[in-house]
Amino acid sequence: MVLRLKRVWRAVRQLSGDDAYERYLRHYANHHQGNKEPPLTKAEFFKRWQDGLWDGVKRCC
Repeated sequence: MVLRLKRVWRAVRQLSGDDAYERYLRHYANHHQGNKEPPLTKAEFFKRWQDGLWDGVKRCC
């Protein structure tokens, strides 16, 4: 029962984007090991994420 709840909670976090920063850090560690730049901070990451979501006109009229 507890394992099932953990899976559901993990799915909810993924669908809502709540785990986006953790997924970014895993990706960075796996694919950008040779970079001299450190990964983005949590604040920088979410700023870029929000800018990408809301950049430009997002309405029909």
